[in-house]
Amino acid sequence: MWEYLIFGVISSLITGAQCEITEVIAESGSEAVLPCECHPPSKSAPFVLWSKEGRGTVLRKERSGMRFWGHAWMQHGTQRAHSPQAEFTRGEYNLHIRDVRDDDAGVYTCKVQDRTHSVQKTVMLRVIKVSISSSPSLSGNKVSIRCNVTPWPELATTQWALNGAPFRPQAEMKVITSNRDTASVVQGKATERLAGNWTCDVSYKGTQGRATAPLSVRGIVHPNTDDTRVYAAVGSALTLPCVFSSGLIPTDPLWERLSTGSLSKPAPHLLPPSFAPSIVSSNHPWDKSANLTEVRSEDGGRYRCSAKVEGIRLTRSMQLIVAKIISNIRSNKRSPAKLTCHLSDPKEITGYEWVHVTYDLNGTQIVRSIQKGKELVVDMMTGDNLGEWVCRFHGKKGSLGNVTSELQVMSRLTGDGSSGLSHNTATVIGLFFLLLVLLVVLVQIYKNYQRRKKIFQFPALETIVHTISNEREARERHQVKK
Repeated sequence: MWEYLIFGVISSLITGAQCEITEVIAESGSEAVLPCECHPPSKSAPFVLWSKEGRGTVLRKERSGMRFWGHAWMQHGTQRAHSPQAEFTRGEYNLHIRDVRDDDAGVYTCKVQDRTHSVQKTVMLRVIKVSISSSPSLSGNKVSIRCNVTPWPELATTQWALNGAPFRPQAEMKVITSNRDTASVVQGKATERLAGNWTCDVSYKGTQGRATAPLSVRGIVHPNTDDTRVYAAVGSALTLPCVFSSGLIPTDPLWERLSTGSLSKPAPHLLPPSFAPSIVSSNHPWDKSANLTEVRSEDGGRYRCSAKVEGIRLTRSMQLIVAKIISNIRSNKRSPAKLTCHLSDPKEITGYEWVHVTYDLNGTQIVRSIQKGKELVVDMMTGDNLGEWVCRFHGKKGSLGNVTSELQVMSRLTGDGSSGLSHNTATVIGLFFLLLVLLVVLVQIYKNYQRRKKIFQFPALETIVHTISNEREARERHQVKK
């Protein structure tokens, strides 16, 4: 005790400096740094003493260099509180406390004394912590997110952030305004959109403190929000997602098609003909997605999947947007073709992009002629324009999908196809008459053959026929000589 007595007497006799209380707010579990600076730096080895109100000595350093720590600051054989020797030469005698706990909060005093002067500083350490009542929490259940500061600073301001963005109270969750000696609390029903890192920012007398805790919500993770838009091209295969948190075993899965403009009322008509549960569901019981093997134009609209988890039916709605290319190709080959990129609901579309795709002999894809706009006019007189034309559509967050049109196939069905049809018709008619003539000749040959065959069955008759024929030829020669 004599060191403290001597220190107090000397401090009263030597000119000193007393600073106001410095505020420090540290997150629970982190390392807190309590400042204590003396300028100009002492030229000799000073006496340093750190103490905490109600817990006595934290750290004491003698002028000889000997150090002593309070036994309450020992954890697993190592000191939680220390003051780096290397900082002393700069006049910095900061106290570092590792793995800060709630009971570390309070008032600390730093005293520094050398042969010429002494300095005393006071630091208030406040510990901030975010705690969650239940994490992971099942979607729809009540959850409470609490921000505690020990001791709570009166007239402090508190702000909440979710995944780095300021949190605005919603229907599911509300913020309870903090009062004296209380904490700031966010309460409500847990949903997938509220999952992530919750951060509490506290400001007090120009000092800021921050603490973060993760909230995990189990439920339907994909899609993670209602009315999610899914884009698909006509004729393509599509998977409508309905994936629950890994490890959950949903029961009684149900898919419904909703009425237009409704998120809850099922439509009276049935699901699309090619609609079927996903095969993946058999391998992963938490995956209740569905497949459409071939999307049709009339398949666009709202769908909803649901299943029971722990007695609670969880639902998720989504909207299928169908894309197709409408072609306007005239019979006149010289007229340009007009292609229009059409979507059943283009509300989120911010731009269209046309790409011409061809392939070389090795099957390598070649992309060229990128054009902007919903409509595309193609010169049919140029053979280089035939082939695949792909319409890519974009939204605010990037590409949303694409749809492909085979221009060469369509041209055969219309403009070029008309002249080709006339040429083929003439060829078919010519071949028909040729075959008819050949058939008549074959029938005549067959008749002659049958006639001769009947004559050869009577040899005597054949002799008489030859004799008559010879006599006729002789009379004809005799008439010619006369």
